[in-house]
This record gives sequence, structure tokens and C-alpha cells, in this order.
Amino acid sequence: MRWVLPDHIQDALPPEAEKLEQLRRRLLDSFRARGYQLVIPPMLEYLDSLTTGAGRDLKLRTFKLVDQLSGKTMGVRADMTPQVSRIDAHLLNRRGVSRLCYCGSVLHTLPSTLTATREPLQLGAEIYGHDGLEADIEIFRLLAEVMRLAEVPASRIDIGHMGIFKALAAGAGLVPEREEELFDLLQAKDIPDLQALLADVAEPMRSALLALPGLYGGVDVLDLAEASLPALPEVRSALADMRRRADAVSELPLSFDFADLRGYHYHSGLMFAAYGEGSAAALALGGRYDQVGAAYGRGRPATGFSLDLRELVRNRGVELADGAILAPAVQDTELHDMIDRLRSQGEVVMVELPGHPGTWKEAGCDRQLVRRDGRWSVLALQGE
Repeated sequence: MRWVLPDHIQDALPPEAEKLEQLRRRLLDSFRARGYQLVIPPMLEYLDSLTTGAGRDLKLRTFKLVDQLSGKTMGVRADMTPQVSRIDAHLLNRRGVSRLCYCGSVLHTLPSTLTATREPLQLGAEIYGHDGLEADIEIFRLLAEVMRLAEVPASRIDIGHMGIFKALAAGAGLVPEREEELFDLLQAKDIPDLQALLADVAEPMRSALLALPGLYGGVDVLDLAEASLPALPEVRSALADMRRRADAVSELPLSFDFADLRGYHYHSGLMFAAYGEGSAAALALGGRYDQVGAAYGRGRPATGFSLDLRELVRNRGVELADGAILAPAVQDTELHDMIDRLRSQGEVVMVELPGHPGTWKEAGCDRQLVRRDGRWSVLALQGE
């Protein structure tokens, strides 16, 4: 059984692999048409680089190994955003806006859900250098377009804000370790443990933090949050950010969830999660991470999103690809011209190899080129 793959690691077989590649090309072409430039970070980096700054959130998800050349500890990337932030901050070093995109495999020590792969095919798009409303609006609309192109339109985009959590946690006077525990409990919406953790926190911060899991729903929840949360400047500013962005992209299926938090060392402001119809887990995650590049010497405003192409394909289903055409292996100029013409029209044409009768249907062929009445014609595959 040495050939059995590890748990939550899978091959991509036809036609899934074809659908993944078609979708990858379609989405990267869409990014390129909007001015996003492709970058391809390395699969391996020194661990210090991968887990610096915002990368601290990825420590437990990162596979580690020793570099045989340097003796230093290396990591296999678990997320490409810190790498892209390093490229923007340290290598490109542009004064103005950078629009960057990427697509490649990442590796996780554990699956994110019971059915998830540990090797997502991560695709993302990011804007660096602009902290205004316009960049966030562009990212929201680009995400919606990506899901439309993938034939899994967004049924819901949940919006949260790290600034509200940070302001309330600071007001409660929590030490960093306790603040991180609070963060995890809010993500899980674990009300009993939240109540126990906050038992000695003074009002009004205790009630405000306990209210966060219940603040979810449509745009009306912003009014409820404004009425129920303390009037801290950071809270008011965050609510205003959420409202302005919701008004600007009101055509999208937006909702709000004040406990939908992730990326404790990563996100600095607005964050969002996109869901498809019937999908229990988010299909895409994104938000603001304005200081990620600071760990690489140059903090810049940044916003973007990423998703797993494998999960997108799985949610839309894998349709059977159109079958191929089998061509005989004969020297015939007219035949070769027809093969070229069919391939230019998008058809798959396989040239027959001798000695394999009865096997071409399993190779994907459902038609064949046959010479009849002095000309080559495409007919249904016979004799299989």
C-alpha cells in the first residue's frame, strides 16, 4: 500500500484536472484584463520569512523541514498572501498602486474542514498602495465576477471588521494571550465559554463583546450595532467604513457578521467571506491587511481576496468534457489538413496508435475520422 496518498491529499483526474486548468486560465485572464500582474512565489522559503508579522497566524498550518544546503529551517507555504506582500514591499518597491495576482498550490498541516484538501490550489488578487474606498469596491466586485465566471455565483458575502474587535478588546484591558483566546471563542460563537472568559471584565465592554455573536444579518444590523456598542472612535469609524462600502456595492448580496473573524495578526480592518448557494463553508476570504508588508520593511495599504480553485470546481460539479475525435495514423495530406482545422476549432483530435483496438473510448474518444465517398468525415466511434 505504499502508493496510497496521505489523508486529505488527492490527485486531480480527468475531467477535474481539465476543469481546474480551464478555470485557472479564465480567471487569470480576467485579472490580466483589469491590470493585475501575475507573480509566482516559491513553494519553499525560510520559516522566518513565511511566519514573520501576519504570517504568525500560519505557524501551526505550515509544514517545516531543514534545508540541506544552509541548515536553516524552511517552510512549505500555507498561504501566498504574505509572500506577495513581501514581493510588493521588498522587490517591486513601487511608489504607486500595485495590482498583483497569483495561482498555485499551498500545503496545510491539517485540513480546514472535515472534507477539505490539505493542498488547496490557491488563487487570489490584491491591491497595494491605496487605502481608499475605491480599492475595496474594486475587490468586492472582482470577487463577485470571479465567482460568476466559475459558475458558482455568490449567494452571500458576509462582512466583518477587525477594528471593532480590537477596540473593544483594548477597552476591556485584556492581555494578549487572553485577547487571542477571546478571538477564537468569538469565531466559534461559543457563548458559554465567552461568558466565563469575560466574567471579570467591566461594563460596558463585557456586554459589548458578548453582543458581537448576535450582531449578524442585513444592513439593519449596522443600526443595531451603532445603538448597542460603546461610542468609541474606532468603533464608530469601523461602522462608518462598513456602511460606506455596503452602500457602494449595494447590488451585491451583502450581509454582516460581527463575530466572523479570522487572521488575528493578519487583518487590520474590513474582512469578508463569500458563500455559494448551498455551501456551508466560505468559498473565498478577503479583507484589508494594511501592515502586512511592514515585516518586510515597507508597510503599505493592502486589500484582496483568495480562494481554493479545487473547492470552486467541487461546488459547481464536474461536467463531462466533450469527447475527443480519433484519427487514423495514415499519411494523407487531406487528413492532416482536416485534423489541423478541427483542432483550431477547439476539438480534441487524437491520432491512433497501433495495437490498441477497443480501448479508445476509455481514452476519451466518442467520434472518429473516417474516409467515405472520397472525403474525410467525423462519425460516431464504432467497434468499441
